[in-house]
Amino acid sequence: MASEDVNYDIPEVCALLGDIGEDGHGDECDEVQLPQFPWKGTDRNYVYEELLGRVFNILRENNPELAGDRRRTVMRPPQVMREGTKKTVFANFMDLCKMMHRQPDHVMSFLLSELSTSGSLDGQQRLVVKGRFAPKNFERILRSYANEYVICMGCKSSDTILCKENRLFFLRCEQCGSARSVAPVNRGFVARVGRRSA
Repeated sequence: MASEDVNYDIPEVCALLGDIGEDGHGDECDEVQLPQFPWKGTDRNYVYEELLGRVFNILRENNPELAGDRRRTVMRPPQVMREGTKKTVFANFMDLCKMMHRQPDHVMSFLLSELSTSGSLDGQQRLVVKGRFAPKNFERILRSYANEYVICMGCKSSDTILCKENRLFFLRCEQCGSARSVAPVNRGFVARVGRRSA
């Protein structure tokens, strides 16, 4: 429910105050200072919607930059294709890292730990992963990465910076200035494959 502006009729207010002359318009009535907010100086009970509208009006007055339309970040879907029978290639991996403003090493370590596999970047900056995976797997993991390491919890902005201080990762928001610590990427178990010595 939107808050309604209160319009005061000067003769009506003056009649309430008792300052009306015989002609219906008092001289001192034109100089009456009306309160800026109608709720000042009253003891009445307020409706929730009225108070909520009041809070948002005060926020809008004090922070006009927050009143603008929110930009919604739309990520492109991952382009995933199979290479041979045992490898999966994530073709637009670097583009998505640039879109999220994150280091490819960090995103790659998260992806590989969530998929419980190994992989590397090839010469064309594509992520080559060992195993057969569907595009929806990559999409689900990238969504959870964005929720954990990209999106601000306070204002839901994606304009954030991931920095490391004292062996802790902090997510700092450029919009609202909030900061929170995020968990480091846990590397899952990857079996060492190779020849055993005799």
